Amino acid sequence: MRFDLVDLRLFLLVAERGSITHGAELAGLALASASARIKGMEERLGAPLLERRRRGVVPTPAEQALLHHARAVQNQIEAMTGDLAAYATGLRARVRLLANTAATAELLRDILPAFLVAHAQIDIDLDERPSHEIAQAVANGAADLGIAATWAGLSHLEQKPFFTDRLVVIAARNRPGLEGRTVNLTEVLGESFVGLSTGHALQEHITRQAARLGGHLHVRIRVPGLDNVCRLVAQGAGIAIVPESAAGRSVRTLRLTDDWATRQLNLCARRFEELTPQAKLLAAALV
Repeated sequence: MRFDLVDLRLFLLVAERGSITHGAELAGLALASASARIKGMEERLGAPLLERRRRGVVPTPAEQALLHHARAVQNQIEAMTGDLAAYATGLRARVRLLANTAATAELLRDILPAFLVAHAQIDIDLDERPSHEIAQAVANGAADLGIAATWAGLSHLEQKPFFTDRLVVIAARNRPGLEGRTVNLTEVLGESFVGLSTGHALQEHITRQAARLGGHLHVRIRVPGLDNVCRLVAQGAGIAIVPESAAGRSVRTLRLTDDWATRQLNLCARRFEELTPQAKLLAAALV
């Protein structure tokens, strides 16, 4: 039974994304080539690795066993790359970082641009995920570092404080009503909202909180990205709930007083001491 490193990397990407198409794109392979590689792995193994469905693929018991070993191989290769970096001119390394919506906005503001300029040989795979998925991915070795809210259950991971995230209500500056500087979710449930795309981690979080209060959000339009949300709100399309760090100057801001609106975000890893040298550099920059 022989699997090459390209096979293993493709397999990891397909398993993490739940799609052969998306895994092939990230691996830089044509879909036909990726499908042939997966099929070849299954033939050599003598058991199916993936169950094909209309909306993607789901794991089989054989895949779960292979995932453990494939991640161990991938981590060992990256550790070797890091150890050799001091001796090989031009050798590049890649760090896998997952962050929730608020952390991503904070990271892209100053921290990551400055880090990339200072460390030209280190690349970063940044992906935005819900906090509970981040905790699971870091624990499973699918990511080197994660930034997630502490409510997601990070006790099995090593943690360092990163940022206190506060959610706020934003409205157009000339919009009547919503007087004062603070508000709670109950007071705005009857308003029209500008929301983030369906399935977006932050939007789902807000929707769940509204449901807990026995209400729902009237979302007039859903758009990708917090910048688009702020732009539409500034022009009077509705109000929105966004991280305080993402609220632009063109909107009026009201602090949400609900307990869930203030979240502590922590940087987490399985073991900081076991990170590759490049991941250690990024971790130091983040805290």
